[in-house]
Amino acid sequence: MNAKDEQSRDFLLRVVQPGLAGLMDGSVSTLAPIFATAFATHNPMTAFLVGIASATGAGISMAFSEALSDDGELTGRGKPVVRGAITGFMTFFGGALHTLPFLISSIHLALIVAYVVVAFELVLIAAIRHRYFGTSWWLSMLQVVGGGALVFIAALIFGNA
Repeated sequence: MNAKDEQSRDFLLRVVQPGLAGLMDGSVSTLAPIFATAFATHNPMTAFLVGIASATGAGISMAFSEALSDDGELTGRGKPVVRGAITGFMTFFGGALHTLPFLISSIHLALIVAYVVVAFELVLIAAIRHRYFGTSWWLSMLQVVGGGALVFIAALIFGNA
């Protein structure tokens, strides 16, 4: 393996993979609590607070999970604190991004904007998987959107219970 290939592999293992794991977790795991709250309460500010709390909690949890999963020596994945910080930040970012529309006072408009943001997030995740991990575009879209759809169905079920 030449120096350029090794540098590319290191970037993939130490930055892209932890960042993608965080973005995926934050974008998908926070959908159910945010949207269930919006559907149940019809109050965008309540959905915003639940969303930011979910994004923060998920970010902290994922940061510790990644940082404590291995010391980087055996796997070559780099410094645990750096990986944890990347994963935690991207988890928070993924969850907070589709929470921001709930600052809009109209629940209907907030939901429409949030749907668009979620669609953007899911396409971005699929594109990163395609670009960096060689996953077929259509398979990546199917997997990512499928996972998001399952979580959204949970939001519908619990938000309308």
